[in-house]
Amino acid sequence: MVTFLDVATWLAQIVMFVLLGLLVSPQRLLSSIVPAVIVALVLMLVARPLAVFLCLAPFRFNWREKIFIAWTGLRGAVAIFLASIPMLVGLSKAYLYFDVAFVVVIISLLLQGWTLAAAARRLHVALPRADRGPRRVELDLPGQLEQQLVGYPVRAKSLYFRRGLIPSWSKPTLVIRDQRILSPAEADPVAAGDYIYLLAPPEKAESLDRFFVDMAPSSAPDPHLLGDFTVTGEVTLGDLAATYGVTADAEQSKLTLADYFDIHLDHAPKEGATLALDPIVLVARSISGGRVNVVGLRLPEEEEDAAPSTRRARFKRKLSEMWTSVAGI
Repeated sequence: MVTFLDVATWLAQIVMFVLLGLLVSPQRLLSSIVPAVIVALVLMLVARPLAVFLCLAPFRFNWREKIFIAWTGLRGAVAIFLASIPMLVGLSKAYLYFDVAFVVVIISLLLQGWTLAAAARRLHVALPRADRGPRRVELDLPGQLEQQLVGYPVRAKSLYFRRGLIPSWSKPTLVIRDQRILSPAEADPVAAGDYIYLLAPPEKAESLDRFFVDMAPSSAPDPHLLGDFTVTGEVTLGDLAATYGVTADAEQSKLTLADYFDIHLDHAPKEGATLALDPIVLVARSISGGRVNVVGLRLPEEEEDAAPSTRRARFKRKLSEMWTSVAGI
């Protein structure tokens, strides 16, 4: 069902863009290309950034995040469709609205769309890529058996293939290799490229995904995003305040960093969640059991003059010492 709807959606988009393209006249675009480009540049470089900075002023967004949000104002098919309505009802000079909207959308997609990833990396707001789960085939077995038959392709870099790990509550039932159906004993050892089917309880079937996804090599996180140093979630605010001058009143000084996230976040903590703790920002680096167990310490933004840079260097050295003595990692 999901696959069919996905294909139907793409087909509808293709048909829509073809129909919209029939309304475009290259000769007519040439006469309005200059004002259309000016409109596009004003929207991207003046109007949207100004609106974003004004709307986000009351909220806790730093200047990097505001600039990135201002740059992500992509225009698409909806703008072109709305601009085609005057043409459908026969308004005077209706083609001008459509031509301007068409040029704005093209420039937005080419300039902003192609540079989103680079802008996110440049502004240090790009989160680590989340691994997509492997394609899973599920079959409900009729009768009294409360199990689900789940199939996975065996990948060369998967946890199952490299370490032979599999949960005790799952049971391999058959292996498909070179269009032949084999029992687990006949297929032993399982090779990369095989397709393996396992029996698992329905409520735990999704937990098998992590055993069959490729194990990505570890990479150093962006310090601007996840913090320059890390400490455990059991470090108290009092420890930070006593050693590094972090602002914390007497009531909060006994709270651990994990407790601080639980109290001040209005949702369950997730990796990358941030909380301001002057003059630093706390970043949730790792979650375990619904609580933050590793916290990153993001340093203040570096100013243009030399004096703040020196203070930042001293503050960074202090945090490095704390990271070594308190975190113990």
